[in-house]
Amino acid sequence: MEKKQGFFSALKEEVVRGLSPSRSRSRSTSPARTGSPISGIFTRKKHHSNQTPDSSLARSGGLRPLGETLTPLIEGPDSDNGDPKRIGSGLGNWMKDQLSRAPSVSYKRSDLRLLLGVMGAPLAPFHVSSTDPLPHLSIKDTPIETSSAQYILQQYIAASGGLKLQNSIRNAYAMGKVKMVASEFETATRVVKNRNASRCAESGGFVLWQMNPDMWYVELAVGGSKVHAGCNGKLVWRHTPWLGAHTAKGPVRPLRRALQGLDPRTTASMFADARCIGEKNINGEDCFILKLCTDPETLKSRSEGPAEIIRHVLFGYFSQKTGLLVHIEDSHLTRIQSNGGDAVYWETTINSFLDDYRPVEGIMIAHSGHSVVTLFRFGEMAMSHTKTKMEEAWTIEEVAFNVPGLSLDCFIPPADLKTGSISEACELPQDDRGNNSLAIHRTKVVALEKSHECSIDKMIWKMEI
Repeated sequence: MEKKQGFFSALKEEVVRGLSPSRSRSRSTSPARTGSPISGIFTRKKHHSNQTPDSSLARSGGLRPLGETLTPLIEGPDSDNGDPKRIGSGLGNWMKDQLSRAPSVSYKRSDLRLLLGVMGAPLAPFHVSSTDPLPHLSIKDTPIETSSAQYILQQYIAASGGLKLQNSIRNAYAMGKVKMVASEFETATRVVKNRNASRCAESGGFVLWQMNPDMWYVELAVGGSKVHAGCNGKLVWRHTPWLGAHTAKGPVRPLRRALQGLDPRTTASMFADARCIGEKNINGEDCFILKLCTDPETLKSRSEGPAEIIRHVLFGYFSQKTGLLVHIEDSHLTRIQSNGGDAVYWETTINSFLDDYRPVEGIMIAHSGHSVVTLFRFGEMAMSHTKTKMEEAWTIEEVAFNVPGLSLDCFIPPADLKTGSISEACELPQDDRGNNSLAIHRTKVVALEKSHECSIDKMIWKMEI
């Protein structure tokens, strides 16, 4: 009986063929990637085959109609060779549109840069490895805060699939949709709220590849702009339209987006040395709170020039009912000392709420969530503070584990990578002169006051305004 070929059965064949070093280097002599290693999987067509679906690959289930498979991989979504590409319908067509469309008129370039710079590809507070052994539950001669945290972590590991299953994951892939918006701007004298946030949000999507040990690559496209970031296990790099390709300051760190319900094993490693500091109710669910503080040496290595990162704290909220991570909050404080002037302080806080946990081959994955980001600036003089509030909502469309053919070549940094590292402070708002005062212009307030029509699907935002 003839059966239709599933998406990941085709993905297995196409990844092996399309991500091989010979193909990825076929159009360039550069040692770097000429196109995204994941871009080609978004072009699909209808195909019938006698081959049965491959059960060795995981999928999130129920999100893709049966019978859809792939055409041969293309080099990348932004290929400039001028050859027309036949684009399939559905999610692949939508993703291609996000990667190529022009920015919406509702957002100025500076606003979109702020959204992508802060929320595009933030990193975890410090280095952890998914291959590090987790501590055993110990009560004797252990502070109650530490032993309680270890017990909570053991419950989380069991609830998210178990350590044996998580250790069997060699690599992973995820694709999702995102919507971003700047929802509020505040000064000492007034507060301006974006009352058309749901209509004027910028939509886009992202793809994420991970591979042990400590390698990852993410590509995020929103509003016609695209951010790439990756790690080959030795250095973290990032590429934005306004800064180009550059290495990140400090040690190799995981991608924060992976901690938002996509990578339970790395999340468990991140909270291995945490302390339990209490309980809190999150959206009607009682949770234990685990706290982590970045050590001074890591903070120093992430600082650069006049920008000094003073602290970076991470909180994880684990459900007492399910044991799963339902909320993650991190906050870091940066001091910028200008020449001969007063110091300016920037506090960046990201609150992420995880929802819709569903099993993918036994691993519990959060398939949706939203983040609230606050940039708070103060310190020059009294009554001169500013606060910018941004939000992001996301859904996960596809998940796969142990994808055959994924190799080290997929995580090679760009050839034009700048040798000088850049700290997180470079993504904070700059004034027209580019100095360290980092003033936010009144034009940002005016931009939020204006009402614009946006061609975007309706959605519900859980806005805390």
